[in-house]
Amino acid sequence: MWNHNQRNQIWNALDKPWDIIIIGGGITGAGILHEATNAGYRSLLLEAHDFSSGTSSRSSKMVHGGFRYLAHGQIKLVRQSVSERERLMKEARGLVNPLGFLLANFKGDAIPSWMFASGLIFYDLLALKWGHRHYDTYDMHDLCPPLRQDGLIGGFRYFDAQTDDSRLVLRVIDEAIQKGGTALNYAKVIQFLTRRSKKVCGVVVKDESPDVKERSLEIEAPVVINATGAWADELRSQVAGRPRLRKLRGSHLVFPQQRIPINRAVSFAHPFDQRFVFAFPWEGTTLVGTTDVDLEKPLSTDITISQTEAEYLFEAAQYAFPELHLDYKDLISTFSGVRPVVNTGKSDPSKESREHVFWRDNGLLTVTGGKLTTFRLMAHDALR
Repeated sequence: MWNHNQRNQIWNALDKPWDIIIIGGGITGAGILHEATNAGYRSLLLEAHDFSSGTSSRSSKMVHGGFRYLAHGQIKLVRQSVSERERLMKEARGLVNPLGFLLANFKGDAIPSWMFASGLIFYDLLALKWGHRHYDTYDMHDLCPPLRQDGLIGGFRYFDAQTDDSRLVLRVIDEAIQKGGTALNYAKVIQFLTRRSKKVCGVVVKDESPDVKERSLEIEAPVVINATGAWADELRSQVAGRPRLRKLRGSHLVFPQQRIPINRAVSFAHPFDQRFVFAFPWEGTTLVGTTDVDLEKPLSTDITISQTEAEYLFEAAQYAFPELHLDYKDLISTFSGVRPVVNTGKSDPSKESREHVFWRDNGLLTVTGGKLTTFRLMAHDALR
């Protein structure tokens, strides 16, 4: 997006008047910068590390409507998500692409086949797009030969979409820059500026680029938005905001596609706890995920999978594809990200709401939660 000299030019121009300062260079912050610039606001985005270095580069790479959220009664979230999924497939064709899903049914599954059928009808109606159908055991085997045959009683096909999450963030930021927005990475907000009323009116930013000597700058703006996702509570604590987030780790295993040769996503209930997991092709590999566990380690941009999670996902892969005789030696890598959700104290982390939320703390507006798919709606709500 820029060279070294351009970065210095941006830094030297940061002390000009701004309408909005956005903290956080993931998909949420990128979306707010994009929509604020479109609306004519003088907008600045500051990111402490690389753009999309946190959760937005460690997602499941899916732009989806959240089919499983129907079971939790989150109808509004699913309706918004399927609408945004369709919009993104049109506006970002080639970067956001349709992905076929096979939903496998096995004997002993907690959720009966008729319930899946009803849910998929509703899912398609919300999207105004009929795309699901039922398959018997033989058709499921033809569509996915490696899939377990023992106990398979059929399944369903439906459609969502997938993307390269980091590239999507960079594209949204780049479009905002082309329209007059400003974005700077390795620019860490270390303090808030406040008025006598203790209302936030700007930030102190420190340049953490390895190519320059230490420097910092005070920048003022009438609106400061905290879009740091899982890190939101850390910033809110500087203006007396109490912790409200539950940080959940989602992890994935990465196999060579030759070892799990599938050409569409396959979703199935884990034999241990009946939680749905999936395997799907991505960039010449096959990903198996995901988990949903409380983060017990300190928060960082380099979260790693736990041994328990690795065993859980590996057991799922072996159960779904027993004839492939998968071994830990087949793994290429693993990756993990942290989901920020509102902490309501539910015993099952997967039942916490994925809807986005807003908080105001002494003038600081925080937007967090939500899904990659709905980043544009989050931006619009933040600007309102």
